[in-house]
Amino acid sequence: MANIGTTFRRLHDEPGPFIIPNPWDIGTARILATMGFRALATTSAGMAFSKGVADGRVSSADTLAHCQAIVGATALPVSADLEKGIGDSPESAAETIRRAAGIGLAGCSLEDHTGSRENPIYDFPLAVERIAAAAQARDSLAHDFVLTARCENFLWGRPDLDDTIRRLQAFEAAGADVLYAPGLRDIEAIRTVCQTLTKPVNVLMGMKGVTFGVAQLADAGVKRISVGSSLARLAYGAFVDAAKEMMVDGTFNYSDRTMGFAELEEFFSDTPVK
Repeated sequence: MANIGTTFRRLHDEPGPFIIPNPWDIGTARILATMGFRALATTSAGMAFSKGVADGRVSSADTLAHCQAIVGATALPVSADLEKGIGDSPESAAETIRRAAGIGLAGCSLEDHTGSRENPIYDFPLAVERIAAAAQARDSLAHDFVLTARCENFLWGRPDLDDTIRRLQAFEAAGADVLYAPGLRDIEAIRTVCQTLTKPVNVLMGMKGVTFGVAQLADAGVKRISVGSSLARLAYGAFVDAAKEMMVDGTFNYSDRTMGFAELEEFFSDTPVK
């Protein structure tokens, strides 16, 4: 029987793209699994919001504990958004992979964002060394594990497509299995990225004003589609709107838009009682 990493890798080998949605807690993970999605990805921002803090403010230990909870919620492969990992060095990137694999994740993403607003993107040589070290750690594992390398330029005020492609190509050569540049808002830019790489490309949907469908993304060469924190932001937005209605208007009309109790419980009907 294939391990969970191999199962996840095989999704990238099938024809056409697949959607890998991003739950932010056990309940949303189980809902997505019940609906028939075949893999899940964590969201660092959604996780942070669920803990009542801003994105990037969760410790590495808490992040891994959260990921382990999502892994245990369903039988699906889970890829974790681990941001920059547990540190800045190539050695820390390698250790991040070992820890991620140790809690049952099928894969994870590592990014070239430093965590600093003043100097947000790692210098090119260090960024590549980190992915190379992570790939070596993956290769040393006893089971398969899918490494996604992220270039964060477009999320941090550096909308330089040429540099983004240069980084992704270098990450590919360093051993990454999947390449990812979140924040691309133009279908032709997405197509160009896909055409310049030979390994699977993940793209981010769920950004305001970016509404390309699966068919358009498939035509552009995309293999994997994630939605980041958008599902969490949708849910929290509905919550805030309802709270504002109560506070400002003194009404409760939001209840007309709620999902029925029995309908919601159907998603959890097969969950064993512990």
